[in-house]
Amino acid sequence: MIKKLALLFLATIVVIAAFAGWAVLAPYRGFANETFVELPRGTGSRGMAEALERAGVVRYSWAFLLQRALRPSTKLQAGEYRFASAASVREVFSRVARGDIYTFEFTAPEGSNMFDIARSLEEKGIMTAADFLEAASQPALIHDLAPNAQNLEGFLFPSTYRLTHSTHAALLTKMMTDQFRKEWAKARSAANTSTANMSTANVFNANMDPQEAVTLASLVEKETAVAEERPLVASVFANRLAKGMRLECDPTTIYAALLEDRYRGKIHKSDLASTNPYNTYQNAGLPPGPIANPGAAAIGAALAPAETKFLYFVAKPSGGGHQFSATLAEHAKAVQAYRNAAAHKAL
Repeated sequence: MIKKLALLFLATIVVIAAFAGWAVLAPYRGFANETFVELPRGTGSRGMAEALERAGVVRYSWAFLLQRALRPSTKLQAGEYRFASAASVREVFSRVARGDIYTFEFTAPEGSNMFDIARSLEEKGIMTAADFLEAASQPALIHDLAPNAQNLEGFLFPSTYRLTHSTHAALLTKMMTDQFRKEWAKARSAANTSTANMSTANVFNANMDPQEAVTLASLVEKETAVAEERPLVASVFANRLAKGMRLECDPTTIYAALLEDRYRGKIHKSDLASTNPYNTYQNAGLPPGPIANPGAAAIGAALAPAETKFLYFVAKPSGGGHQFSATLAEHAKAVQAYRNAAAHKAL
């Protein structure tokens, strides 16, 4: 009798062990389409196991805990995980152990303003434009750099960011301003190393505070997409500022219209006549803040403009760059050449 009971007990153990092994090793998919599971920071093994079972990633939460018991010293990584095909508990556990979290890329192009970024985020289904603009309207993140800033415009560094479905607007703006700080430190360091050979006006640029420098850089970024022209455009603005001339920068007029929700894709006479503080046709000096988010090259150009006497620039008749002039007479000729070319194209 005892022998029979022992055999029965042994058989039971074998069956349980076999079942447990099957539960851990057999691939399973209890979801119809791809599924995402968020494992928040601080979640314990039991919480992870239950979340994975609810999502249909593992058949039994206890099987995940069994795998955990077999690997007690393994650190499990919080984050969002994407599951698209059947996988065994062992495979799922390994993914969580190595932190194989799901991310996707979002790119904010150089020269995009906060409205452009908000629209792109909404179009890609990442978050609503309203949510992003609300977060971008809070300047606390950059108060130490720009205490007078009204929002984060100019400090949302244009780059490619890796996001998850749980990335909210406040976190994204924090990522973007953190990246700005890194790029700003590099640009300021590079500018400081070259001040010994700079003119008085350019030394002033190298010592600009972050808000002034980024504001100037945003104008440079919006005026030209030609890399080698950025220091030249910056020199025009630096020279005009030094002489007390109005900057008369078209992109500032556009931004003023955007702020007032009246821009319709073309600059009108009423836009040029606007008294909005951002309109540099009517207001001297730099606008109150950036009009876009400049890249590293534009920031570098603002801090260290080229040494020129240029005060004007206009698009070249052939396209692909600008004609720079030191006198109004030279500029008038360049403008006429541009208009003649435009008229010829229209025929």
